[in-house]
Amino acid sequence: MTTTAAPPTPVQEKAPEHRSPARLAWRRFRRDRTGVVSGLVVALFFVAGLGAPLIAKLYGKDPYTTYGQNRTDLLDDFGYPTGRFGGMSSQFWLGVEPELGRDVFTQLLYGIRTSLLIALAIVLLITVVGTVVGLVAGYFGGWVDYALSRVIDVVLCFPSTLFFIAFIPIVTTRFVAPNQETPTWLRATLLIVLLSLFGWPSTARLLRGQVLSLRDREFVQAARVMGVHPLRVLLRELLPNLWTPILISASLGVPAYVTTEAALSYLGAGMIEPTPDWGRMIHRGAEVYNADFTYMLFPGLAMLIFVLAFNLLGDSVRDALDPKSNR
Repeated sequence: MTTTAAPPTPVQEKAPEHRSPARLAWRRFRRDRTGVVSGLVVALFFVAGLGAPLIAKLYGKDPYTTYGQNRTDLLDDFGYPTGRFGGMSSQFWLGVEPELGRDVFTQLLYGIRTSLLIALAIVLLITVVGTVVGLVAGYFGGWVDYALSRVIDVVLCFPSTLFFIAFIPIVTTRFVAPNQETPTWLRATLLIVLLSLFGWPSTARLLRGQVLSLRDREFVQAARVMGVHPLRVLLRELLPNLWTPILISASLGVPAYVTTEAALSYLGAGMIEPTPDWGRMIHRGAEVYNADFTYMLFPGLAMLIFVLAFNLLGDSVRDALDPKSNR
């Protein structure tokens, strides 16, 4: 009796793994070494800034104590650090401030905290307002688009820098007595409100153009024909297709407003003594750079690294979110 061999079992091919757009974007981002390194640098700045009080406590110093006034070995007779490189030592890692002798390392940490919190608040406000205005103007069109577009044009052409320099001192003198110091919260609030007031039009104009290209697509037209409420169309149909430009705009906006806040502090229209701030430190360093160059070097170098890393991260995020990327 002859037996026939059973036919070989066919090898089942593994079904291709379904990957969501977010997973594909994350995969493209991980392959970008520049983006990964930039992300780590930005994360380090965030941890240092948000954890500044804890780091300062472990370090044993704070940015407000005038150590040079209490110890005669830190400053010379002219008020400059006695040690090399601004008085750098095992006790003061980045040296001390001329004349007052405050610790530079903790000033940098709290300066990161100040700039980041203000920049993040501004970016959040301009993103929300710009998204709402861009959606409404692009979707409804007609006189709504015309009116909002003219408002955007007026705000964009307004000399905002001159307005900041002139308006902030007027407001502070209106609410603060001449013999009192301006509260830090008041200056921070003014910076956030005014910079947001002039920052949202660029986001609104960008998203308006995106909505104009989307509102005639089939899925939007189908929703209109079905009688879907316009608010639902904006939130369910259009907004999910705008996350890429929104995220890119926000990622590039944070370093821009960090430098803007520092510039205003340098000009005296932002944060002032004794609040730690990069712009204020650079302004003070410019006055004493002939005798102590390091006091201006450290905040300038920290700002350069942060802005460069954040811009590179924004470029990498844009490439990762681009479905046409070949990475």
